[in-house]
Amino acid sequence: MNRFEISQLIYKAIKDKEDKLKEQFATSSNDIGYFFIDDLLPEEITLRIFNKFPNISQTRQKKSLKEFKHVAAQMDQYDPLLEEVIYAFQEPKVVHLIASICKLEKVYPDSHLYAGGISMMGQGNYLQPHLDNSHDKDRKQWRVLNLLFYITPDWNPKNGGNLELWPNGVKGKPLTIDARFNRLVIMATHKKSWHSVSKVTTDRVRCCVSNYYFSNHPLDNKESFHVTTFRARPGQSFQNQLLKIDAQLRMAVRKVFSKGIVKNPHVYHKPDAKKNPE
Repeated sequence: MNRFEISQLIYKAIKDKEDKLKEQFATSSNDIGYFFIDDLLPEEITLRIFNKFPNISQTRQKKSLKEFKHVAAQMDQYDPLLEEVIYAFQEPKVVHLIASICKLEKVYPDSHLYAGGISMMGQGNYLQPHLDNSHDKDRKQWRVLNLLFYITPDWNPKNGGNLELWPNGVKGKPLTIDARFNRLVIMATHKKSWHSVSKVTTDRVRCCVSNYYFSNHPLDNKESFHVTTFRARPGQSFQNQLLKIDAQLRMAVRKVFSKGIVKNPHVYHKPDAKKNPE
C-alpha cells in the first residue's frame, strides 16, 4: 500500500467519529488537549505494518536519566511500508481534518521527521515526564500536535509502555492512555503538556509510529521557546534536581546558539535532499 491509500483509510476512520473526537479534545483542552481513536486501520494492515518493523538493534538507542528507548527517522533504511504509513499522516486531507478537530488553522506536517518516525521500547525502557521542544528543527515554526499510532498486537496495559499525561504538572497524578494495538493518540504540545511513558515491564517490544504537526503560531499566545525539558517522577527528588540543571544548561546554550551546538541527528536526510540541500 502507498501513503495515499493508507491516508484514505485514516481519514475515513477519523471522519466517522469526528463529532465524538471534537468533544473529547474540547473537554480536555483547558489542561492538555487530546483525543484517541481505536481500530484506526483494518487489523490486517496494522499487523502488516507491525511485521515490517526492524529489529530493535537496527535503531538508535537513547539511554540516559531522561529516557531509555530506541528510535529511527532515516526511513529509507527500512521496509518502504513504514515510510508510507508515516507520511500517510501527512497527507493534506488528514492534516486538515485533525487540525479541524483541534480547532487549529494552518497546521503543517514535518517532512523531515524531526523527532518523529518510529520508536521501539523494550523491557526496562521508559520516558521521564517532559515537555517537547517548542519548535521545529530550524526554530521557525511552533510544535502544536503530537501523533502516536500504537501497533503492537495483544499489548496488555500491565506491560507498561503507556502514554501518561500530567494535566496538573509532575507533582500531580498522571492520566494513563494505554498503548493499545491500532490506537491513534493525538495530544496538544505546549508549555504545560507534560507527558511520559511508563516503564516496559515485559520481554516484548512496544512499537509506535509518530508524527508532529507545526504551526506559525503557538497554541498559547504567551508561549516562549524552550528545549525539550525533563523532570523526574514524584519521589525522585535527586534525579529531579539533576534534570532541572540539565534543562537550565541547555537553555543557556540556546540563548547563545539559537539552533544549538550539535545538530539533532533525529531527522530524515532524504537522498535527494543530500544532493540538493536547501
